[in-house]
Amino acid sequence: MALRTAMANFTIRSPARLALGTFLVVITIFTSLLAAPFSSADGKPTPLEDALFTAVSSVCVTGLTTVSTATHWSFLGQLVMIVGTFVGGLGILTLASIMSLAVSRKLGVRAKLMAQNSMNTTDASALGDVGSLLRIVILTAIVLQAIISLLLIPRFYILGESPLSAIWHGVFYAISAFNNAGFTPHSDGLVPYETDLWILGPLMAGVFLGSLGFPVIMVLLAHRFNTKKWNLHTKLTLLVTTILLFAGALMWLLIEWNNPRTIGSLSVSDKLIHGFFASVMTRSGGMNLVDQNDIHQATMLLTDALMFAGGGSASTAGGIKVTTIAVMFLAIFAEARGDSETRAFGRSIPEETMRVAISVVVMGASLVAVSTGLLVLIDESVGISRALFESISAFATVGLSTGVSEEMPPAGKYVLSCLMFAGRIGSITLASALTMRHRESLYKLPEERPIIG
Repeated sequence: MALRTAMANFTIRSPARLALGTFLVVITIFTSLLAAPFSSADGKPTPLEDALFTAVSSVCVTGLTTVSTATHWSFLGQLVMIVGTFVGGLGILTLASIMSLAVSRKLGVRAKLMAQNSMNTTDASALGDVGSLLRIVILTAIVLQAIISLLLIPRFYILGESPLSAIWHGVFYAISAFNNAGFTPHSDGLVPYETDLWILGPLMAGVFLGSLGFPVIMVLLAHRFNTKKWNLHTKLTLLVTTILLFAGALMWLLIEWNNPRTIGSLSVSDKLIHGFFASVMTRSGGMNLVDQNDIHQATMLLTDALMFAGGGSASTAGGIKVTTIAVMFLAIFAEARGDSETRAFGRSIPEETMRVAISVVVMGASLVAVSTGLLVLIDESVGISRALFESISAFATVGLSTGVSEEMPPAGKYVLSCLMFAGRIGSITLASALTMRHRESLYKLPEERPIIG
């Protein structure tokens, strides 16, 4: 009883630490399961660095791998991976809130505020209903993944797979897509289906919906296309996501159009499929139709930028988030016009929101820079370009790879594991902590403007 009371007090006082602890415990459990002999196809224990890397990649819904998903893992191993992906996709704050409810049978005010902030709910009356909100989030995630599964299963069966295999692959791809993980259970990935819209369509839809975030999905479910009732977060998320989707596809196609190693020999319609698929997946989906080592260096740079941008807040996607980008550009435009306030869609954006956005960008860039340097120090043969690509993919929990993860010695795999963990939980906990933390100053210092630029 005393232990339960102590844990309950901890969950109420420190929801951010609870969130971190929850993820660490989940990763430890899945690492142990993946390291066990029954998880590998050959019945031998998987080395710790590979089991840990795969567990982190699954729980942090990244999709990077150091061993083949199709050939190294047994059915039980793949099942452990996809369950980890589903659990991780629910989100760190959702998991922490569930843990808090389980331990203390209630959510503390701080935990409610963190959950409320992650859902972008500002109505004070909704504080008492966060538990119901979390249940809706979980149910919505399950329903959407079930729908994607039902769309994929018949196609795999028609293509010649057995009923059980078709069901398994349909469920696996649905969970992987909606949670923006990028794992593929086939040894040759999606290459055999590179022009099959019956498979690619649901996968793109799943990744797109998962990357919007639960706050946006719930607003769309409640108000559908009545844009007057959309909140600012929903408008900014959909606007920036749409811009990145079409701009990314256009730029990817322009660069790769005549590349014989990727889409140069394909028909126009097939090229367009590749372009939009790449644009959707580079922002966190992690699935690919072409070898990332075959794309142009300019395309690799474009992919770096799209991966770093990521998806929506409180979503299964990673990156610095599209609303962060929106706030940064709105602040730049306001400064260029000489406006004293940053505004969008008839709303004024608080100054503290801009400070949080700057903190998230700087934190992300710093983590990527440090990781890139460490990877090059560990194995100089990978080069700066590939090390940067792999680091951004890990931080933004994307899963696209040029093979660096597999080539790295154990030290490099541990670096990328830490980066995936930091990328998944770092921006969320940092943004939530900074939003909740507010100190009133009893006095004001004299102002002095330093030289900028």
